[in-house]
Amino acid sequence: MKHFCLLLFIFIASVSLAQTNRNDNQCKEVSEPGKSSWLRTQSPTASSAINNYDLVYHQCNWEIDPAVDYIKGNIKTIFKPTTTNFNQIEFDLEASMTVDSVMYHSSKIAFTRQSGDILQIAFPSNVPINTLDSLRVYYQGKPVSDGFGSFVQSAHNGTPIIWTLSEPYGAKTWWPCKQNLVDKIDSIDIIVKTPQANRVGSNGLLISELNLGSDKIYHWKSRYPIAAYLVAIAVTNYVSYSDYVPLKTSTLQVLNYVYPENLDSAKIGTAEIVKIIHMYDSLLIDYPFAKEKYGHAQFGWGGGEEHQTMTFVVAFTRSLLAHECAHQWFGDHITCGSWEDIWLNEGFASYFEWLTTERFDNANWVFGLPGIIKIITALPGGSVLCDDTTQVSRIFDGRLTYTKGAFLLRMLRWKLGDADFFAALKNYLNDVALKGRYAKTPQLIKHFETASGKDLSGFFNQWYYKQGYPSYHVLWEQAGSSTSFTLSQTQSHPSVSFFEMPVALKFVGEKNDTTLVFDNTYSGQSYNCTINFEVVRVYFDPEIRILSAQNTVVGFNDEDLKNASIVLYPNPAGTSLRISGIPKGGVLQNLTITNAFGQIIYSDDSISVIPAGEIQVNTELLAKGVYIITLHTNLGKKHLRFLKE
Repeated sequence: MKHFCLLLFIFIASVSLAQTNRNDNQCKEVSEPGKSSWLRTQSPTASSAINNYDLVYHQCNWEIDPAVDYIKGNIKTIFKPTTTNFNQIEFDLEASMTVDSVMYHSSKIAFTRQSGDILQIAFPSNVPINTLDSLRVYYQGKPVSDGFGSFVQSAHNGTPIIWTLSEPYGAKTWWPCKQNLVDKIDSIDIIVKTPQANRVGSNGLLISELNLGSDKIYHWKSRYPIAAYLVAIAVTNYVSYSDYVPLKTSTLQVLNYVYPENLDSAKIGTAEIVKIIHMYDSLLIDYPFAKEKYGHAQFGWGGGEEHQTMTFVVAFTRSLLAHECAHQWFGDHITCGSWEDIWLNEGFASYFEWLTTERFDNANWVFGLPGIIKIITALPGGSVLCDDTTQVSRIFDGRLTYTKGAFLLRMLRWKLGDADFFAALKNYLNDVALKGRYAKTPQLIKHFETASGKDLSGFFNQWYYKQGYPSYHVLWEQAGSSTSFTLSQTQSHPSVSFFEMPVALKFVGEKNDTTLVFDNTYSGQSYNCTINFEVVRVYFDPEIRILSAQNTVVGFNDEDLKNASIVLYPNPAGTSLRISGIPKGGVLQNLTITNAFGQIIYSDDSISVIPAGEIQVNTELLAKGVYIITLHTNLGKKHLRFLKE
């Protein structure tokens, strides 16, 4: 859903996480006051209105006084039946809202309130299939705020404000609509009457501001398809100003409605949007709503919401603005077709927030990556696929939907390369069957497969549908210029038996280094390469392109004691193993034994020395196989390989 200050939050948290091991399960963008407490108590439900008609148009007429927690209005709907025998229509509307009447062809018609917050309206006769028709619903009431605050009356600096945030299931709490992820509204007009001291922010273009006695009427219109949850209004004593983004063939207005007390800081923050939109236009398709506008309206929730063409934000930080702006492509232009697929909105917005930070603040981005990994791997399981759409906390899970979803894209870009990755995104956004509509993950996968020519079923099965992450173990040694190593892997969750990824290793010498990429298709895979300098260190995945944790690298050439004649015997080992030959002055401080997968299966900090001056280790309980014993002394470390029979 949103940045509940999500992205902003995610990046800041990722940097600080390197120091504070935090599991923030709801991290939307920056930090979201008030949201996490709501998530612990709410379990909203999706729309259940029958989807047997096509929504063509809404004219929304509302009366709003931000000093009063109330809404009154009427909604004209133009629709087209998609089935025969169409003699009634349904809208989603909270039961607490009062329906005064329904007008159809200048006459009042019957309606009933059904369970599940359904407004059911009966026609006097069947409406023919594929025939345009219309009706108007008059209603009023005090909305029951749902979700993250679907309709909220509050104050800023002592001044009242009313704002909406309907994602995922909150639109029905304040207006009769078709609240699903199937049928977008083709076009909409929003007309709001409010006391003159206020301004009204909403979707599309501002057509007029008309004075009417002590009130003012604002008229907004949009002619782009829009999902019901993205329809929004915000009403208070805003001041307005615009930034302008030069596009290829026109100039895009970025219209900003901000609190008077925050005007100066807002102007500094929103100026960043110019370079952000330029960056997105260069990587993706042109801004999707260029014939209307982009904009921001300040509101009282602790983050941001990507209402189409006018994002609502609590503040004007670059990270938050970048995340919400990316939603205009991913979430608004193409919207997830199921809350199971919410990562198509939030994972993408989070990833493009990361790209913005990488482009304009590269040093901080590099330091933030380990923290991002810590967020995702704080728990062993969890899929990017949302497996419980009844819980808003799961839909907008900061660890999985946002951060792991974004890292999935980082890995996919690594696997495919920049050319194919961004070509696929452009093709996805230009797909005539998807743009201005809804999409699900298999449709996105198809575009990546078409652009790359690769079968990505395994990749998405491991990283999207299933759970967990891998831990890698690298065992290497060098003889002359011949460098050999083995890549082994364990998994944090049993749903995946192996994560198949291209793996980068950086080989570092005293004066040289080189990074090589290896196709890793099974655990225990061995490789040999020629490196014409002495390798002293090997680094796994140096640019952090793979979602992994608890990785180990063991090399027989990177030891402080590599020339010491330390001996293990008997080798193969039976019930015990002896160690001799520790250099003079050396004191053994710790001894560990790892298996072929890099897992530590034995560790001893209180080593005993037998009378012969040797170390003895009990190996009776070890299973048959190859092991690495690592000796940590005050002089350095030493790795030794042994076999248990």
